[in-house]
Amino acid sequence: MAILLFKLREGENNTLKIKEIYDYVVAQGIEKDPRKPEGVKEALEKVQKQYDDLKAEEKEEFDRESLTNPYSDTRILYGDPEAEVERLMVGVDIEVGEVMLADRLGEKGKPVNLIMAHHPEGKALARLHDVMHLQEDIMARYGVPINVAESIMASRISEVKRGLMPINHNRAIDAARLLEIAMLSAHTVADNQVTFFLQDLFDSEEPRTLGDILKLLKNIPEYAHAAKHSAGPEVVLGSKERRAGKILVDMTGGTSGSENAYAKLSQAGIGTIVGMHMSDKHRKKAEKSHINVIIAGHIASDSLGMNLLLDGIENKGVEIIPCSGLIRNKRS
Repeated sequence: MAILLFKLREGENNTLKIKEIYDYVVAQGIEKDPRKPEGVKEALEKVQKQYDDLKAEEKEEFDRESLTNPYSDTRILYGDPEAEVERLMVGVDIEVGEVMLADRLGEKGKPVNLIMAHHPEGKALARLHDVMHLQEDIMARYGVPINVAESIMASRISEVKRGLMPINHNRAIDAARLLEIAMLSAHTVADNQVTFFLQDLFDSEEPRTLGDILKLLKNIPEYAHAAKHSAGPEVVLGSKERRAGKILVDMTGGTSGSENAYAKLSQAGIGTIVGMHMSDKHRKKAEKSHINVIIAGHIASDSLGMNLLLDGIENKGVEIIPCSGLIRNKRS
């Protein structure tokens, strides 16, 4: 199974096709995937085998995008993949209100050709649990035996799947369809960006204390902006004076993993976790395992991940309209 490699075409008319944007964000997600290319290739080969073993009628229901795109939460949700995009509206959460906003912008002379959501909707939300297997590989990378990681995650993945079943997945997409505005979601592909960016930063800078980690985070524009709006990085377990030890950035893999992971991560030598968010149930488990926790901030982290994708798109001349919490900061 070949891994998708894709670069945005050179264009003279400042537009890109929806399919080009989609292929680009998937390729960028693969490039920064914690599993590395060989791990992604192995995951895709597993899906291919599952597909090959299906009966003919079962193949009709199979999501063939998963044969080349390892992120079930990143999909073109509505629209012609060959349509050209001149103006792209991007938000952390896109629901009916944001779709109406895009339509209103069109009425005011700024037509939106494509809406990009970070948090998934529609079929991308319904299959969010599939990307959680990525967390098994992250734990294994940091010293937790893979059999233990898979066992820990199994019940949590099942729990998330059941929790997604009653949700009205298609509300926003139905609105986009009625107003004839294309829509795309880019979730794990963006979370991979922020995870790689921060892990690389901490590995190179080697912050000694939790306070040092906070300083590094607040030097990043998205987190600095969030701090000014009372939503910046915070120590939720430990203190600024405590030594960080080995740092794990926990910001990808769909949604929160199993609270039973912290004991195993502590045994594997993790001293501090830097995450987007953490439930109180998870925080208490981390505390029992003597792991420090810094919450960098959900929307700021999502913004950083999306910005690292959007720069390449904007550089091709596509206009970006940030909305719904996106803290836009261009780096290139």
